[in-house]
Amino acid sequence: MIRAIAIALACLAPAPLAALVLDLPGPATLTAERSEARGDAAIPVSPWAEERAVARIEGPVLHQAWRIASPALTTLQILAPLRDQLAQAGFEILFECEDVACGGFDFRYGLDLIEEPDMHVDLGDFRYLAARRGGPDGVEHLALVASRSGSAGFVHLTRVGALDETAITAPVPERPLPAVTGPLQEQLEHSGRAVLADLVFATGAAELGPDPFPSLAALAAFLEARRDKTVVLVGHTDAEGALDRNIALSRRRAEAVAERLVSAYGVAPGQLRAEGVGYLSPIAPNATEEGRRTNRRVEVVLTNTE
Repeated sequence: MIRAIAIALACLAPAPLAALVLDLPGPATLTAERSEARGDAAIPVSPWAEERAVARIEGPVLHQAWRIASPALTTLQILAPLRDQLAQAGFEILFECEDVACGGFDFRYGLDLIEEPDMHVDLGDFRYLAARRGGPDGVEHLALVASRSGSAGFVHLTRVGALDETAITAPVPERPLPAVTGPLQEQLEHSGRAVLADLVFATGAAELGPDPFPSLAALAAFLEARRDKTVVLVGHTDAEGALDRNIALSRRRAEAVAERLVSAYGVAPGQLRAEGVGYLSPIAPNATEEGRRTNRRVEVVLTNTE
């Protein structure tokens, strides 16, 4: 039977601790945040096991999820500079681990994290760090989780006991968005849908290749200029394989496109939804390779027209 051992309980005085500023290693977007003026959080300081050490902390609680538009970064490259910044800010590193050594599935789902799609955790590729900082006004604890998908990095921050705001900064993407005129905008305005025709998916794969994709830049420009608009990204597959598998695959393709729009182009997550219909809506014959390639696509559908 799993038994948690509480090794610390901090009741903090209502006085602000030193401000915390962290620089993320790449262009980043805050995808979600939640906070409590008075709450508690369990921060593991040992791997998942029969008896594991957990720091249970009371006080103001802040959770933030960040998406980093640098898919080439490893989880170590994401976490290491943050660890160094914490040390410079006076934090003591209590515990650090990597996926399997942390305890894999059990460890990850023992953490209180913001959920998908705002925070993505690959169970085979994540890192965790717990830290503590004390001062004349009290003690605060902090936990970081770093992971990544095929197109972005992710960081989750839990901070307990600090009453000041946590400032996280990141380089601003230099990619300029195009003007909001052109064929894609016209298709959305006139027919309510458009095919993102320059996206290419191999059979059975959901990974989206590296930028640039002019269709995504055009869609991002449209959504930036029309903040009142929302769209559904609809994934489609060729007809190879079972329907249920293809529906799941097509949804993952749409999710990959939504993730890229948020992480690389700065689109607001609330303007996007991802769905998949598998091979149920072909636009070309599946009897040829060219037709199958055409059917492996993502379409954008405008969901409000006012």
